[in-house]
Amino acid sequence: METTVTGKNMVSIPRAIAAALGIGPGWKLDWRRGEAEDELVVRVVPDRAEAARRLMGSGSRYGDWRGAVAELVAERAAEG
Repeated sequence: METTVTGKNMVSIPRAIAAALGIGPGWKLDWRRGEAEDELVVRVVPDRAEAARRLMGSGSRYGDWRGAVAELVAERAAEG
């Protein structure tokens, strides 16, 4: 897909690409030069809420930490 750079160096993100990547108003994009001389790389920088949503539950594959927490809470309750 092609877009045109305006006189103020602004570009529009094609609707299909924005929808596929979940880009919305206020999102940030990281612009870098690519390896080729005429290559441009744009990376979506998700907002903090989106980053947290993507990470939610990702630690569960490392074990049942909730069981350990529950044991510690029960232990503290028994002590006090």
